[in-house]
Amino acid sequence: MSQPFCLILAGGLSHERDVSLRSGRRVADALREADCRVEVADLSPDLLPRLTGTDPSQRPDLVWPLLHGASGEDGSVQGVLELLGYRYLGSAPGPCRAAWNKTVAKSVVGRAGVATPDFVTLPQSLFQELGASALLDVVTARFGLPVAVKPVHGGSALGVSLVSQPRDLSQALMEAFAYSPVALIERAVAGAELAVSVVDLGEGPFALPAVEIVCDGPYDYDARYNPGRAEFFAPARLNDALADQVAATAVKAFKALGLVRLSRIDLMVDQDGTPWFLEANVAPGMQETSLVPQAARAAQYTLPRLYKSLVEASLSA
Repeated sequence: MSQPFCLILAGGLSHERDVSLRSGRRVADALREADCRVEVADLSPDLLPRLTGTDPSQRPDLVWPLLHGASGEDGSVQGVLELLGYRYLGSAPGPCRAAWNKTVAKSVVGRAGVATPDFVTLPQSLFQELGASALLDVVTARFGLPVAVKPVHGGSALGVSLVSQPRDLSQALMEAFAYSPVALIERAVAGAELAVSVVDLGEGPFALPAVEIVCDGPYDYDARYNPGRAEFFAPARLNDALADQVAATAVKAFKALGLVRLSRIDLMVDQDGTPWFLEANVAPGMQETSLVPQAARAAQYTLPRLYKSLVEASLSA
C-alpha cells in the first residue's frame, strides 16, 4: 500500500475544543513519523468546499474525526462523510449515536449481559412538573448515596459530580443540566476506575492493557488535563484473571454497541472483582498523556505504528 493521505478533523465548537486540537496535533505528528501524508482541518465553512474540490491531489484517502462533543461523537460528521463518499476511521453514525447517549449505551450494553450500575435519566423539565424536592427524595430512596450525576451527553467529565450528601444533589443536577437538558443519575460503584482502549487492526477487536486512574477527589475535567491531579497505572494493578475479565468486558461492550476500529470503554471494578460499564467514548482523547496513548505504550506499541495500523485497517476494510 502506498503511503496514505489522512485528513484529521480536530477542533469544532464544543466545550472540548482545545482537547480536540491537541489530540489532532499529536496524532498528526505520529502519522507523519510513520511516513503518512497528513493534514489537519477544523470544522468550518471551508471544510466542505475543500472535501468536494476537484483537485485529486487534495482528496484524502481517509478522514479521521478527532472531534470531541456532539458533532464529532454523535455520528453527525460521520454521516456527512458518508454522503460525500469518504472513508473515515471509526464507528458508523448509528453506533456513534448509541455510544454518545449514555442512557442508550448503558441499556444496550446491559442487555448484552454486561453489568452497569442502576440508573435513571431525568430531563430538567420533569423537575418543574413533579417538584424537585419530592423527585430527589425518590431517587435517593431508590439508589442511596453516593450517586454519580452526569449529563446524558458529553465527555471529559464536564458536568459530572459524585454526590455523597443529599444537600448537594440539586447543585450537581444544575451542573449537569448546564451541558445537557437531560441528566443521568447512577448508583456509584466503589473500587478501581479503569479505562480500557479497544482497537481493531483488521482481525477483530481486542483490548489494550487497562489503565487505572487514581485521583484524590473526582476524576473531573481539571484532573484529566492538569498534570499532578491524577496518577495512572498502565497496565492497571490487576491480577491476570481479573485483567482478562476486564478486557473481555470491554470488548463485549464494544461489540454490543457496534463500534469499530477504536474506542475507549470506561469501567469500575468493585471489591468483589465485578467490572461495571460506565460509558463508551468513540473519539477518545489522544494527547500524549491521554489514556489511549498510555495503553498503547503499555502494550509495547509505538504511537506511529499503532495509528498507521488503524489507518491501514480502515482503508482495507
